[in-house]
Amino acid sequence: MALLEVRNLSVQFETDDGVVQAVDGISYSVDQGQALGIVGESGSGKSVSSLTVMGLTRARNARISGEIHFDGKDLLAASAEDLRQIRGNEIAMIFQDPLSSLHPFYKIGKQLVEAVQVHQDMTKAQARDRAIEMLGLVGIPDPRKRIDSYPHEFSGGMRQRVMIAMALINDPKLLIADEPTTALDVTVQAQILDLIQRLQSELGTAVVMITHDLGVVAEVADDIAVMYAGRIIEKATKETIFAKPQHPYTWGLLKSIPRLDTPRDQELVPIAGRPPSLIVKPQGCSFHPRCPYRHDACLPQDPPLEPVPQDPGHGVACVLAHDRREQIWAELRSHA
Repeated sequence: MALLEVRNLSVQFETDDGVVQAVDGISYSVDQGQALGIVGESGSGKSVSSLTVMGLTRARNARISGEIHFDGKDLLAASAEDLRQIRGNEIAMIFQDPLSSLHPFYKIGKQLVEAVQVHQDMTKAQARDRAIEMLGLVGIPDPRKRIDSYPHEFSGGMRQRVMIAMALINDPKLLIADEPTTALDVTVQAQILDLIQRLQSELGTAVVMITHDLGVVAEVADDIAVMYAGRIIEKATKETIFAKPQHPYTWGLLKSIPRLDTPRDQELVPIAGRPPSLIVKPQGCSFHPRCPYRHDACLPQDPPLEPVPQDPGHGVACVLAHDRREQIWAELRSHA
């Protein structure tokens, strides 16, 4: 049985302008020790889906339907107290802005010690030793001294390491990382991704990596789910997504990645148009207003995620025929 199983999850928010369909019937699973990358533009629903797994959308009066099962527990039916026990202990989350996630008035050590003592029966001295151990594990130099520093005394990369230490301090079974490298320079990004990979392999932690950057999931993920307008429109192994993607939106994401072998003055290739409103979605396929391959069959309904022929585990939500999709991707690759 999968460690995390999400089935037909939908999340809606009431606003003055109307109902926002932030997540629209997504399903995925993550096994122990596996890494899933959830990719999409801002507003695609990827962060809301994982905040819902953590129970953090309840306070926003969200309307939630579907199923979320974690290690045999029904998270949508769990009480607030049960969720508090699971959150930070069995499921941990790294947020994208470590400066706003850490309390500026308290020393790093106090915040790490509190994270331990909330969930484990430890003395303050034992919790402090555990905190020092975790700071060392994530690469903080001289952890016995730095544990008494304030967040503003750390660089952005070091603060993110502290957040990873806090997330992993109780040995969670699942780590959700929401854009953990967005605010960091490229060198520090690589270090953080290497750290998450190393800790995943050493501790056997399952990872859900949320990002808009396919380069990030190429480093970390085993499987990739591509989200658009609140839905998963393609899902497959990392190798399949990069070698033979089947959805026009995924093609656009891949084509927009700069290549090292292209001239420096060559323009980037963005996806035309802009993401749709989640209050008033386009009729039919949500991507069709931006899709260069759209035709009349795109309009009746949003296509469901269906298996790709002769490619187990690969699903795509597109009305184009399989042979036509393969032909288009072959042409796109030849022109790259």
